[in-house]
Amino acid sequence: MDVDTKPPGSESGDKPWLDQKAKPFIRIDGVTKKFGEFTAVDNVSLDIFKGELFALLGGSGCGKTTLLRMLAGFETPTAGRLFLDGQDMTELPPYERPANMMFQSYALFPHMTVEKNVGYGLKHEALTDAQRKDRVKELLDLVQLTPLAGRKPHQLSGGQRQRVALARALAKRPKVLLLDEPLGALDKKLREQTQFELINIQYKLGVTFIVVTHDQEEAMTLATRIAVMDRGLIRQIGTPTEIYEFPRTRFVADFIGSINIFDGEVKSVAKNKVTVAAPALGADVIVEHTGTMPAPGAKVSIAVRPEKIAIERKEPGADATGNTIAGKVIDLGYFGKDSLYRVKLPSGTMVRVNAVNSRRADENERVAVWEDNVWLTFAPSSVIILTE
Repeated sequence: MDVDTKPPGSESGDKPWLDQKAKPFIRIDGVTKKFGEFTAVDNVSLDIFKGELFALLGGSGCGKTTLLRMLAGFETPTAGRLFLDGQDMTELPPYERPANMMFQSYALFPHMTVEKNVGYGLKHEALTDAQRKDRVKELLDLVQLTPLAGRKPHQLSGGQRQRVALARALAKRPKVLLLDEPLGALDKKLREQTQFELINIQYKLGVTFIVVTHDQEEAMTLATRIAVMDRGLIRQIGTPTEIYEFPRTRFVADFIGSINIFDGEVKSVAKNKVTVAAPALGADVIVEHTGTMPAPGAKVSIAVRPEKIAIERKEPGADATGNTIAGKVIDLGYFGKDSLYRVKLPSGTMVRVNAVNSRRADENERVAVWEDNVWLTFAPSSVIILTE
């Protein structure tokens, strides 16, 4: 499938969530869901805008699927209200909602062909036979399954079954499509390919997609914005860049991707520079910080992503800028495109470093190998201060 690399709204740079006058398409207002004494979703409020591909991201038991099921109408909130395009959906049954759900298992009818699976939901729509046939053909063309229209699910690959389920979910032209772990059953390579196919389809149709996933890379690839959930709460909402580069809490920083986190204490603050004493690193760390400045003496955490740390055998010169610490390579993992180094500092602290293998080299030409004494450097702008 050809992939249109422009994300939704990219032509105008439209980000409605930044416009205080923009009207949300979906409003989740103080929604709580309890099962007995257990609170699965805890007073969640969230606005989603028309045409977004929005991701609910979190580990098992965080409440993301329960929230999706409430949007679909399969669960009723214990408290709070749900609105779609200005309409209160809180008490509406699933069949009266302008939303459809694509399940993780795909739930295809094994005895039906691809064509009949896609058209099944149109049986009771006010359409002529010709209109139904045209709608099914349009969707099969969209997901590039027209040549396989006569096959049954067991004759399809995992990726093809996923596309049949997607076409069937879109057949009734819902205002919102809810996707529960839509790529979870696919292998890694096929999942990567299908992510872009899904983005392309959503972009062409302009339908609002809400995706539930536990896969951080999947959420980062697919979504215009992400809500990170933990124990029924939303910990942060933002674009993939905001979530990754500017996490607001230690939980979000640690959950998204790989990161080194160290406890510290603020020594001094000057303009946009904060100096943090970090005993685990055996050094003071300079941080460029543009948010609310912590006061001297404040207990904080500092975090730096492994790919933002440079590793060298040679000690940096006196004119070097940035933060510098020394250590020894204890572990090395080679992954082809990059290498992971675990570097032990004199304090005993382990630091993870990712180095891109930008040129072909054998083992003897690597940046460092086991037991090498190395120097790690990272820019003040790469360090994150976490106060929560």
